Amino acid sequence: MFVAQALELDVASCGRTKERALKNLKEAVTLFLEEAEKIGTLEQILEEAGYSKTNQKVPKPSFISVQRVTLPVSLTHAKA
Repeated sequence: MFVAQALELDVASCGRTKERALKNLKEAVTLFLEEAEKIGTLEQILEEAGYSKTNQKVPKPSFISVQRVTLPVSLTHAKA
């Protein structure tokens, strides 16, 4: 299982392959932004995510870094 996340928007999705996880994420972000626009919160969400509107364009925020972390998970209590 793969997880894809749009960190700035705190939106995530998953899929059995990297490609499917990315496709699902794009759909989730699109739906999230469309709904935010419908309810009138899109500008606030984009501002809080680091985007700023200038001359009707919304430049993306500066990228800092991403760190991938793998954690072992004990399945002692998992049901079969």
